[in-house]
Amino acid sequence: MDALTDLDARLQELAGTRDYSGIARITGPDGVLFEGCYGLADRAAGVPVTPATRFGLASFTKMFTAVALLDQVRAGRAAVHSRVVDLLPSERRPATLDPAVTLHHLLTHTSGIADYAEEEGDEAVDYAELWADRPVQRFCRPADFLPLFGDLPPYRPPGGPWRYCNAGYVLLGLVIEELAGAPYTDVVVERVFGPAGMADSGFFRLDEVHPHLAVGHLRPSGPGGVWRTNVYSVPVVGGADGGAQCTAADLDRFLRRLDDGTLLGRELTAQLLTPHVQILPGWDMGYGVLLQPDRWGHGGGDPGLEMKAYRMPGPDATVVALCNVEGVVDEVRDLLVDAVRVVL
Repeated sequence: MDALTDLDARLQELAGTRDYSGIARITGPDGVLFEGCYGLADRAAGVPVTPATRFGLASFTKMFTAVALLDQVRAGRAAVHSRVVDLLPSERRPATLDPAVTLHHLLTHTSGIADYAEEEGDEAVDYAELWADRPVQRFCRPADFLPLFGDLPPYRPPGGPWRYCNAGYVLLGLVIEELAGAPYTDVVVERVFGPAGMADSGFFRLDEVHPHLAVGHLRPSGPGGVWRTNVYSVPVVGGADGGAQCTAADLDRFLRRLDDGTLLGRELTAQLLTPHVQILPGWDMGYGVLLQPDRWGHGGGDPGLEMKAYRMPGPDATVVALCNVEGVVDEVRDLLVDAVRVVL
């Protein structure tokens, strides 16, 4: 059994024993090496996953935000070390914002500002619980999130250790809107998705009917329980810190067009891929991108979905794992990376 046949067998096993549903894709220098679709995009309707299925990306969207921000830098509207207080009016930034916070700090999760959706340490929150008493349909633009963190005291001064911060990317979304004079989602569609050739990607509202859109599925709470959708567990439309929807092929296009300089040019691409701060040994933070010795990219997880997508420059490969269930994506990612090491 060759490596790719074995890969498909392992993924089929996950679908059968762990309710895995999603798409797994590997491309190399000569095109697609592997693409497997598993499970259902919509369990209620019995719609299978296909290559055309668009999955929620959660925090991978931060890479789009970083590219859109650096595109504004490329246009001369700001610099990476510009202070946020010099770019945003007082009513569109946190009241507690340290004047020393720069775009560089926000991009690298070193701003020290408090998060509305804390993922670290004892303050970590259940993301779905944030929306238990907040109408998700009211959170459509970056400014809608500002009341959730705008009055919170900073954790620490800017420039300190890495601490993942969703609010920092919401703030970058506000900066992008201010610099571009257009809604964040419009800027990303025009300045990132368009040049990358991502014709099937977007920010689709969960209360609208769109074709080929995977439903986020929440597992039953116990034996015999029912599956639920994530429609009440995430904001109704994606934004600067998470929530775009893409096909696996479009994610491959994005990673490759970013790598070859199409989106930002060589100089800014090099800055984006520079290790600016260490997260853990072997893990560093670029501008909106997580860097490891053999790959770079990002992951994402929201209630009912999870994903990973990486560029592996050595073998000229990309791996994409998109799931509309939780609890399996790390295994899928590892299987894809291991297969790349065998076949390329």
